[in-house]
This record gives sequence, C-alpha cells and structure tokens, in this order.
Amino acid sequence: MQNSKCKICRREGVKLFLRGEKCLSQKCPIIRKPYPPGPKGKRRIKSLSEYGKELKEKQRLKNWYNLKERQFKIYVKRVLDARGKVPDAAAALVQILENRLDNVIFRLGFAPSRAAARQIISHGHVLVNGKHINIPSFSVKKGDKIGVRPISAKKKIFQNLAPVLKKYKPPTWLELNAETLEGKVKGVPTLEEAAPPAEITSIFEFYSR
Repeated sequence: MQNSKCKICRREGVKLFLRGEKCLSQKCPIIRKPYPPGPKGKRRIKSLSEYGKELKEKQRLKNWYNLKERQFKIYVKRVLDARGKVPDAAAALVQILENRLDNVIFRLGFAPSRAAARQIISHGHVLVNGKHINIPSFSVKKGDKIGVRPISAKKKIFQNLAPVLKKYKPPTWLELNAETLEGKVKGVPTLEEAAPPAEITSIFEFYSR
C-alpha cells in the first residue's frame, strides 16, 4: 500500500504528500526516481490529448485530497451546478475540499497525511465544537473549534505531537493551540494558499463532457 502511494506521485510527476514525513525526506521516491514507474526501456514521453490532460489534472487533485472518484465528482458537480452564482468556481471547489474535516486535521498538523487524518477521525479521536465527530467528510465552517479528544491525547500517536506543533505554522485561516491539541477555523481557505498541484479549469472541462 505504501509503495503504491509513492507510485501515484511518480506517475503524476508531482509530490502529492500521501505518506507524511517520508514525503519531506530525501528518501521520497519521487526524488530518488523522478520518472514514472515501470521498466526503464518502456518509458517514453507521450503527448497527451486534451482529454488526457484533463484526466491527468483530475487525478492529481483527487489524489492530493485522498478522495475516491465518487466523492470527488460530487464536489465538482456541486460547483459546476452553481456556476454563475459563485465569483470564482476554482476557489469555490478548493474551499469545499479544504473545509473537509480530514483536510483540516492534516492542515493543523495533527496527522502526517490526509489518509492518516481519515483514520484518526474514523477511530473516534476528534471533537468538533465539543462533539464527537467520526466522519472524515464532515464540513467545518468559520468559528468551529476542532481538537483531539482529551482521552485520545494520551495515546502514542499524539504523545509527542505538542513539541513538533510548536514549530509548525498552519494556514492563515486556521488557528492552532499546540499545547492543548486544539484548533479553530478563523477564516476562509483560499486557492492561493492551498496551492493545489492541478489546473482546476481543466477538471471542470473533464466533467462537463
């Protein structure tokens, strides 16, 4: 499973940060092997069709947020249906994706990857506004308070987190309390700060076919 995640990044030709700390080290396979997986003799530069380019951008963003096709398509279609009602469709899509609870847990530094964040949430370690939430797709909003359950904070995965978080800076739309393992949504995520590794206009074109 771990190697398959690294192959996704190599195939897409960009770091998608699917394996947490390893992605930040020199051991990251995309640094050691900056080419698509497969036999070297069969690697050729292929010119993609317009459809192929759109598909590639879609796969990049879907994998970046660690989503299944059905989930991702629902979000894109929601924005497409609202076109004309939102000033910036790309920003609207990114806002929806960034507001997912699994992404917020990752952005706060409570998990090394979005996949790990999903596990933390599913295993019942997260509170939102004091209520136990175990749904990774739960959408947070401005003013919401997110934190690790006090009883869960004693578990091994969280024990040494506070010192690390003291040096960590979350996105400007999130507020972090490293000591209490709590965070707050104080603003709205932006396309510029999220900096997704994909051309979102191409993704809309893909689903508009």
